[in-house]
Amino acid sequence: MKKLWRRNGLTFVLALFFLHLWLVGQFLTGRAEYNDRRAERGLPAVSAMQYATSPHFWEATMENWESEFFQMFVFVVATAYLFQKGSAESNDPDAPPAKGPPLSKQSPWAARRGGWVRTLYSHSLSLALFLLFLISFVLHAASGTKLLNEEEQAKGLAPIGIIDYMGGSRFWFESFQNWQSEFLAIGLMVVLTIHLREKGSAQSKPVNMPHHEQE
Repeated sequence: MKKLWRRNGLTFVLALFFLHLWLVGQFLTGRAEYNDRRAERGLPAVSAMQYATSPHFWEATMENWESEFFQMFVFVVATAYLFQKGSAESNDPDAPPAKGPPLSKQSPWAARRGGWVRTLYSHSLSLALFLLFLISFVLHAASGTKLLNEEEQAKGLAPIGIIDYMGGSRFWFESFQNWQSEFLAIGLMVVLTIHLREKGSAQSKPVNMPHHEQE
């Protein structure tokens, strides 16, 4: 058990934060806020089970996941071709391209298979992130449409379709306000790691390394 924790502690802690703290916190406060809105319209409060399937919960969740996956997709692809001298988040622009270890029996099956399988596998990280972005993007649009129609119905207005919702300012405002914050954060990370350090972190250069050098 100790060995398992040492080798996977980062994943365990991040999963704990995500599931037990942030997602549960969002769920509880989101349900309270949603029920406050319903009370203003004279509607009954929803139970926890009802809220878990409500467009209010899914719209807020997918709106945030969408921006996270989009940011990571762009960052993974951009760092394959673009550089920032001295940053711990960038390859060294003055060094030759890294070739990686030679092919061996321990190499992933897809790498050993060769051909189009190897080509596809060589871009599998960015493809997976882009697919997750697309899924969350569509779910954001679908749940956002349902939430808007729920609000419009309470006003006696006719419902709209998902295409109309995606063509409106509300959908893109929800997306842009998250995208800009994600790219601000990752951009600052790229620049700050040139001059600042966090001892022992894989996201930081060694404390004694000069600012202009890369690992």
